[in-house]
Amino acid sequence: MTADAVEEIPGDGPVLITCEHATERMPPGWSWPEEDAWLIGTHWAYDLGAREVTVELAHALGARAVLARYSRLLVDPNRDERSETLFRDRAEDRPVHLNTTHLDAAERRRRVEHLLRPYHARLSRSVRGSRASTLVAIHSFTPVYEGEVRELEIGVLYDHDEALARRAAEALDGAGLRVALNEPYSGKDGMMYSIDRHARASGRAGIELEIRQDLATDPDFRADLVALLARLFG
Repeated sequence: MTADAVEEIPGDGPVLITCEHATERMPPGWSWPEEDAWLIGTHWAYDLGAREVTVELAHALGARAVLARYSRLLVDPNRDERSETLFRDRAEDRPVHLNTTHLDAAERRRRVEHLLRPYHARLSRSVRGSRASTLVAIHSFTPVYEGEVRELEIGVLYDHDEALARRAAEALDGAGLRVALNEPYSGKDGMMYSIDRHARASGRAGIELEIRQDLATDPDFRADLVALLARLFG
């Protein structure tokens, strides 16, 4: 079961790429409650377009990539184990039954032991075996959140690697994209937990890119973005 929690794309390029919210998949042993069917295909279940960006960038750079193979609603690999949002129990002010009526202490332990920890253990091994000096997490954000339209196209999140984040933001801004640092979420608020954890532990640089989902799911936009990022990180 634990091996089913992670997908790895082999490579030895200049960066190592991660994608914590790559899929809405339910691994064997889990399934969507009927009451949660409305969440399937939405940004609550996974980051739309993030897996495609990750795979295409990994191939462009010959880089290694590590992707979670389960929905963030089962357990969020981009959160500390003590986080209150490790198991999200509400979405759009509606209950997430997967994490209310279907979650007790034993189920919490099962998800942590079979999904969350194996993901981070595999990522840690991959980082140790990589020559990459930089770790880059790929995520995406919904164009409209709780009624707010987001004009931002790409956010560059950072905590301790401000210089790297600013270089990335300048390159994206120079290509005519609407870019901001630590938006729509801040890396200083624990919102890039996974990449920051492994970057710090390995003494490497680390940032997270947040791409608006209507753009991340557009093949033409992705092709241009991947080419730009390949030049930036190559």
